[in-house]
Amino acid sequence: MSSETATHSKPHALPEWPPLLSLAYQRELTDLAADWAMSHGLVYRPPANPPSEPHPSTSRVIHAPFTLFPSPLPRTLYELGRKLQPLYNALYARVALDVPWLEKTMGAVAKVDDFQLQLCKIWRQVREEGITQVQLGLWRSDYLVHTLPDGAFTLRQVEFNCISSSLGALASRTSKMHRYLQSATGYYGVHPLLDARNLPENGALQGLAAGIAEAHKAYGVPNATVLFLVQSHERNAFDQRWLEYDLLEKYGVRVERVTFSDLVASASLSESKQLLYSSPLASEPLEISVMYMRAGYTPDDYPDEKAWEVRLLVERSKAIKCPTVGAQLAGAKKVQQALMEEGVLESFMLDSSRGAEKFTEADLALLRASFAPMYPLDATTLQQTIDHADHLVLKPQREGGGNNVYRSNIPSFLEKLPVAERDAWVVMELIEPPPSRSVLIKAGTSEQGGTEGDVISELGVYGVCLYRKDSEGTCVIDVNRECGYLVRTKGRESNEGGVAVGFSYLDSLVLVD
Repeated sequence: MSSETATHSKPHALPEWPPLLSLAYQRELTDLAADWAMSHGLVYRPPANPPSEPHPSTSRVIHAPFTLFPSPLPRTLYELGRKLQPLYNALYARVALDVPWLEKTMGAVAKVDDFQLQLCKIWRQVREEGITQVQLGLWRSDYLVHTLPDGAFTLRQVEFNCISSSLGALASRTSKMHRYLQSATGYYGVHPLLDARNLPENGALQGLAAGIAEAHKAYGVPNATVLFLVQSHERNAFDQRWLEYDLLEKYGVRVERVTFSDLVASASLSESKQLLYSSPLASEPLEISVMYMRAGYTPDDYPDEKAWEVRLLVERSKAIKCPTVGAQLAGAKKVQQALMEEGVLESFMLDSSRGAEKFTEADLALLRASFAPMYPLDATTLQQTIDHADHLVLKPQREGGGNNVYRSNIPSFLEKLPVAERDAWVVMELIEPPPSRSVLIKAGTSEQGGTEGDVISELGVYGVCLYRKDSEGTCVIDVNRECGYLVRTKGRESNEGGVAVGFSYLDSLVLVD
């Protein structure tokens, strides 16, 4: 596999954004967008209102937070993100299957991080039992646009998500919403870029559902059931429901939604290691073909030992996991940092014993150019981290947002951090995106036509990877493709990126030549 795509765009400024509209036009666009979102499932369950309503209502919805205009991105960088995704898919498939390297990389972290230790224990036990199977990755590589010294723009990777790579369905609907506004109003002719030819279609929903369907087919039991493992009282249920509907309508694949508590009560293994789920609405246990995990990435998902026991039970089964524990470990920030070390990337991508797919030096150059500089937090880098804290972020081995330490908060945090716990953290140079503005719409603000402010937009590119280890221990990839994108836009002063928790707004792209 090779690519000739440039790693950055030519030096030029992005257009002034957002286009200037009268308040009357802006309110009309906002009303149209909010109605479209509510009519087409671009929605969340509203937040709970304790104490009278301890959990989100299941009978009411609000539209997801979104931007009124799509955000501009150089077309070359959009195409670069798409070309990078199959390379990243192959890289992380090989990492997930490389037991010695992953054990060495995550072993030090597990000594000081109880959550990673529990994952490693399960991973080791399953390996000892000799369980091998097809694995499914529904992955997402997240980027920010970075401004180079010569004024050119490039993509720098924020992180690679190996578990619960969410929002694909709602991202597809956000793209459709912006395309609807363009079709219905032409955005009132406010800017020539707002043309259908510059608004890329987004097939994330269909691509992710197709990946689950391919894994289900690979399992080989047509009437088996796919399990979605979800968090209790999930506000973002509709992003998951759209995948469920697509699987049923296009592929005839049935889905059951379960929580960890449901699995503890009703999951079991047959003598031949089939994963069985005794649904209260089924007359006999359901055989599970694919376990798609939208939970399990945070310690809060494992409130007691029984939750860990049922994760082990699932891992020991024949069901195709998305992800396996090994792939979840591969998505750790420590792995992202370790891949930057000298010779590591070359070993994974050019050593034919690691995989049958062929890659070139040009492929490696694309990957390496997308890396944001990272290094371990240890005695040799501690003072450097303190001295340059204003340009850095500390990252632990966690997913889901709200875990990082930024800029001026770093020195005081490090003063209190026990020396033994440094291995649980990595240091990353902050990416410097160009200035931008947007109109942000949150439920309840339609009457005001939204709020304009300085923003940062993060591009995520989704990928599907169906992979396995052959008899010689080599990674074999049966499916490897890019399948759509996500844009999350947030206030420039915000350090977090979660949409459901109110930090970010769903967005899409308008491509700039």
